[in-house]
Amino acid sequence: MAQRMGKVIGLKPEHMAEYKRLHADVWPDVLARLRKSNITNYSIFLREPENLMFSYWEYTGTDFEADSAAIAADPVTQDWWKVCGPMQAPLETRAEGEWWASMEEVFHLD
Repeated sequence: MAQRMGKVIGLKPEHMAEYKRLHADVWPDVLARLRKSNITNYSIFLREPENLMFSYWEYTGTDFEADSAAIAADPVTQDWWKVCGPMQAPLETRAEGEWWASMEEVFHLD
């Protein structure tokens, strides 16, 4: 059974167009690494004018910590983060060690 995950982060308004352009054509190796790490059904939604992004994905593996570490260790993904990270505005209230702030699922219709 898939584990559903949601996260939230801000987007700096001056980077809106570039961020959208990048995500309209995500680097193939980044997508491949996500798939290898059991991430599926991944979407990012943008709420303007607040410039908040909500990400949703499903994790189908058995060791999220190991799969997350494999993503973080991937050189192409690291390069992707170097491009996209400065465009984002993490929430001040996020947990220590988080970039995108985790969200609690409070409802799900199956």
